[in-house]
Amino acid sequence: MSSSATGNERPRLPACKLSACIITFNEADRIADCLASVSFCDEVVVVDSGSTDDTAAIAERLGARVLLRPFDGYRSQKAFAAAQAGNDWILSLDADERISERLRQSVQEARAGGFSGASGYRFARLSFYFGKFLQHGNAYPDQGLRLFDRRRGGWRGEREIHEAASVDGPVLLLQGDVIHYPYRSLEQQLAKTQTYARMMAEHEYARGKRASLLKLVLSPAWRFWRGYVLRLGFLDGWQGLVYAYVRANYVRQKSIMLLLMQYGQPVRTPPRE
Repeated sequence: MSSSATGNERPRLPACKLSACIITFNEADRIADCLASVSFCDEVVVVDSGSTDDTAAIAERLGARVLLRPFDGYRSQKAFAAAQAGNDWILSLDADERISERLRQSVQEARAGGFSGASGYRFARLSFYFGKFLQHGNAYPDQGLRLFDRRRGGWRGEREIHEAASVDGPVLLLQGDVIHYPYRSLEQQLAKTQTYARMMAEHEYARGKRASLLKLVLSPAWRFWRGYVLRLGFLDGWQGLVYAYVRANYVRQKSIMLLLMQYGQPVRTPPRE
């Protein structure tokens, strides 16, 4: 009598097919490493928003299905990518991220079990910041829902900046990290942070949120104190200090922009006639 007939073995669930979805813009120097880290997926979909470098060509050469779409927000871009995938289970990444070997094992184990008992999975993100991986403060573990069944949710909501996926049903935590290489230079970080601050201020203003002089003073101080002291950001050395200062400045910029909008003052440079 076979072992399967004895009832001693659990029947194996069919492995679910998985699509990796990545949004890009001028990531020719990083897209290859990102794609290599998701090579275990059944499909890779890249949505490019008009790169002027070789990002799209490199992605196509490495086997990804590349789609072009004008950028109208991070959430919308990621939601479009998930909708175009050929499979219902979605692994969503940015081009500056990599799936670590430990996380890859965790995803494959969950997939082998048919993603049983979950509508989505969260995992930590480990950021490389000027020569060091930040393992404390507001930078880590920075857990996010990145693996999900699109039939039960996805990139929902209206906020296009600091977007977050959500699902209806249980969300489990996977072991392992997404490795994040967010900035090529301090100049890039400062420019990116200012853009994010403006987008977030515009979002909050449109929804009725208002700034105050007290918040303008206290909110950046609290962001620094929480990350650098309470969450032990000081253990990351000088990189942890710089990161905490820059993140506090993001809150300061956002609060200033929100205050200017309240008084009808320009935040963006008006176009010249």
